[in-house]
Amino acid sequence: MATTQQPQADFVKAISRLDATALVVGSMIGSGIFIVSAEILREVHAPGLLLVVWAVSGVVTLMGALTYGELAALFPGAGGQYVYLREGISPLFGYLYGWTLFVVIQTGTIAAVAVAFARFTAVFWPGLTPDVFLGTTVHFPLPIGDVAVGLSPQRIFAVASVAALTWINVRGVRTAAIIQTSLTTIKTAALAALILLGLSIGRHADALAANFGANFWATGSATVGLGVIGAAMVGSLFAMDAWNNVGFAGSELKEPQKDLPFAMGAGVLIVTLLYLLANVAYLNVLPAAAIAAAPQDRVGTAALQAILGDPGLKLMAAAIMISTFGCNNGLILSGARVYYAMARDDLFFRSAGILHPRFKTPAVALVVQAIWTSALCLSGTYTQLLNFVIFAALVFYMLTTVGLFALRAKRPTAPRPVRAPGYPWLPALYLVMTGLIAGDLLTQDTTRTYSALGLGLVLLGVPVYFGWRAMVKRAA
Repeated sequence: MATTQQPQADFVKAISRLDATALVVGSMIGSGIFIVSAEILREVHAPGLLLVVWAVSGVVTLMGALTYGELAALFPGAGGQYVYLREGISPLFGYLYGWTLFVVIQTGTIAAVAVAFARFTAVFWPGLTPDVFLGTTVHFPLPIGDVAVGLSPQRIFAVASVAALTWINVRGVRTAAIIQTSLTTIKTAALAALILLGLSIGRHADALAANFGANFWATGSATVGLGVIGAAMVGSLFAMDAWNNVGFAGSELKEPQKDLPFAMGAGVLIVTLLYLLANVAYLNVLPAAAIAAAPQDRVGTAALQAILGDPGLKLMAAAIMISTFGCNNGLILSGARVYYAMARDDLFFRSAGILHPRFKTPAVALVVQAIWTSALCLSGTYTQLLNFVIFAALVFYMLTTVGLFALRAKRPTAPRPVRAPGYPWLPALYLVMTGLIAGDLLTQDTTRTYSALGLGLVLLGVPVYFGWRAMVKRAA
């Protein structure tokens, strides 16, 4: 299957090293850093453990970025992780990744981020309510439960934002890259400003006493073990995900073999430092109990409101609007390149493997991605789907690392412009860490069912793969 892929020389090489790094940072920073600390603190109960969860998540993610650098330099074309799995293990495993990416990982994330964008826009435009005015409630077995399917002002606005960003990306990668770099600069500066305010004028005596005194490691009456800490990493890992997306657009980088590894490593390091400092800032401004009880888990909004009063609410809402819009631009740009690569291998709609004659972008792949994302927005299932994302993503991070070892054995003489640092120990440690976290998610009460459903979703791709191949063979 891999040998049928055609050259992708028609892509416009318009993404510089700065743009690629901005794509990593921009795709990672969405709404998660402003929200998920509340849920993490409700699970681990102690300020010190909150920082441990974010630090471990950052270290694991950085290990992954350093491990992937070798694969990105070895396969710098369109498709990224799909190609790494296809070449490292087999076309089936590459397809399973592309299948899961399309069904839930990429499109579900885009849908959730689009709805978050609409929710914070509602701070300025109260008419954007989440109330469904045309639809019905569908009853699913627990843990999914009732899902309100239909139209709401918030969901319609979310779909409109996806349509607008898809249109921008169809029009050319140069424009999309400029927008990505600009928005990433703005939202990184906004997050840095929140950190500086929290560590300076926003420091509150009550918060410092409650969080950094004797209670720093205290968990009250709750018992917190390693398993609970691992399960609490779901939110932080989700907030740090999408760092690998830059590899999907490898064909459009000016110097992909050099810039992909750099962008992955530098981008993840920047975001990890920002996220850790943001949480330290939260703990400087708000007592742990206030963070855990933040309205709708909007910790960033609560922190800035505590510093600046009511104007802080709107300032943070505007910052998160910019953050989520820029995040989705990066996700939409990169995701479509995977479906393009799959189509070139006859594993997706063939029209998705054709570049737009004028703009040289995978226009059909972008549109198909937007249609399914919009369906997820209107279905109301995006929140539930995101609970599957981290487990499925961890499984594929593990498999891709296995593929790295397999490629070292199968292609020992292949040119490797960049090699994984600390090989084989660092990739092996990353493999163990992701395996332990995935195993923990399968055993913890709070994550077991969703993780099992996520695994089932991945395995559902096996019969789809063989069915698709059979259909293509009959049509040939």
